[in-house]
Amino acid sequence: MDPLHYQTFRIGVVDLNGQVRGKRLPATQAAKLENDGVRMPLSVLNVDIWGHDIDGSPLVFETGDPDGILRPTDRGAMPLPWLATPSEAVPMAMFNEDGTPFLGDPRQALSNVLDRYKERGWSVMAATEMEFTLVDDSGQALQPPLDPRSGRRLMSGEIMGLDELDAFDLFFTEVYEGAQAMGIPIQSMISECGIGQFEVTLNHQDAMKAADDALYFKLLLRGIARKHGACATFMAKPYAQDAGNGMHVHFSVQDEQGRNVFDNGGPEGTDVLRHAVAGCLQAMQASTLIFAPHGPSYDRFAPGNHAPTSVCWAYENRTSALRIPGGAYGARRIEHRVAGGDINPYLMLAAVLGAAIEGIEEELTPPDPISGNAYDIDLPHLADGWEAAIDLFANDAFITRCLPQQLIDNMVMTKRQELRELADIPAADHWKTYLERV
Repeated sequence: MDPLHYQTFRIGVVDLNGQVRGKRLPATQAAKLENDGVRMPLSVLNVDIWGHDIDGSPLVFETGDPDGILRPTDRGAMPLPWLATPSEAVPMAMFNEDGTPFLGDPRQALSNVLDRYKERGWSVMAATEMEFTLVDDSGQALQPPLDPRSGRRLMSGEIMGLDELDAFDLFFTEVYEGAQAMGIPIQSMISECGIGQFEVTLNHQDAMKAADDALYFKLLLRGIARKHGACATFMAKPYAQDAGNGMHVHFSVQDEQGRNVFDNGGPEGTDVLRHAVAGCLQAMQASTLIFAPHGPSYDRFAPGNHAPTSVCWAYENRTSALRIPGGAYGARRIEHRVAGGDINPYLMLAAVLGAAIEGIEEELTPPDPISGNAYDIDLPHLADGWEAAIDLFANDAFITRCLPQQLIDNMVMTKRQELRELADIPAADHWKTYLERV
């Protein structure tokens, strides 16, 4: 970071809902970050979707609301291209006063999971496919955005249509330029089947950077959309009768020589791949809360809507929750297709990779891969609704082997409070809470 170019900069850490919380500091404070860090209450990482303290949280009154120490991550400073004033942000991670990682920090929880791979001499590579919808939120209900060419509202989706991408050329050009400035590698952008819906694919790369980039791409996209008179949302289901937004994660694992431990030179992959699949399947029901963390998230799950609802895996089959894509054997990987676009990328990767390494270490065996349409097969299902998902996540023994207990406890308290509070908000107004917070 070059403080000569900025009067102020931001430091931020990500809470359980994927909101960046932190401080705006003068450029003169930049040199202190590495040595002293920045003090901030631990409880800030355990607030609800509206930014309220969690009733009964041990991080607040019970312990005197103590500070933690924020320190810069290895992601480094990045520009914020959507702001009118040249600005930079420094992503941070939270530590306890004694210097140990605070495992209620989603990024630290992911780091804790990745350490289990490092202990084997392995590294995890991941890529994200993120769906989002451009909307007009200026009225009392969401509407499709205006077509920049005609000034009329979009009427339908244009799956893989280049015309719709070109209609928003100025917007997407600025998104690409901003992503490049931030060091976020965009692989591709496509139009999707929903009205005003698009999908971005970010490059296959180090798993922690993949999570960082997914989180900060959301901020970039929302900021650029506002500059162009629209709103970009990652809500799982912006319109009741239209396509929902998902976030698919692809991951593979490399050994110390850079070899893919999932590749056996053939289409089926290694035993290690099948163990990882088995772990992901065993954790899937109880992980529903991570994949669908908000009340409206569950509107996305419906048979035939390209949102998996069953616990299953398959080779080259997009109706399954876990898909083993085809292609070059050396690129053998697992695609996890369950999560909505409204998730926290750090928690999503922590849950999936935690389940996978547990399956590998225990040498779990998956059921046979399915063939055909998963929606037509009698299979175990994801949690049946938000409240059931919270209860499963709170009480599942396998989840406690995949994720830090502190994070599990904080997540459960947060979501139970949100469940109560959301019940008092009319369903027609739920989008006003979630539109740009997820």
